[in-house]
Amino acid sequence: MNVTYNCPECQRTVRVGLNNDIAGLVCPNCSRAIKVSTDARSDGRINRCLVCPSTELYARKDFPQRLGVALVVVGFVGSSIAWFNYQVLWSFAILFGTALIDLLLYVVMGESLTCYRCHAQYRGFDEIERHGGFDLETHERYRQMAARMKGQPL
Repeated sequence: MNVTYNCPECQRTVRVGLNNDIAGLVCPNCSRAIKVSTDARSDGRINRCLVCPSTELYARKDFPQRLGVALVVVGFVGSSIAWFNYQVLWSFAILFGTALIDLLLYVVMGESLTCYRCHAQYRGFDEIERHGGFDLETHERYRQMAARMKGQPL
């Protein structure tokens, strides 16, 4: 069980392993301590974010997005080259091969839990899927709130 978050003080990415008796998170770079509420975790489950006071979290596949995009680009370029050279079977084989690799990675990869507000990521916890998937309306609400607090245009 671990949490990856951006430290509110120094803005560096921090990854901390968690156990059941941890009372707070401490940044190893600036030593800023974040007190963890007692109701935030129970029996290996996350009830709310440990870094910020948000209770809205979403479950997602713990899959590197850059790898997924690279896989799609390689499949597209490879099949386009085969199609250009009139090798239709190879073109479809490349497309289906990259789709099969993507499917296998989807099945093998685990789940992570992400906070809408501070984007902290939690891995290795039980019942991650009970938080539900990504909700665009909730994400947009937090994005607009962050933009207003920074004084940026929406």
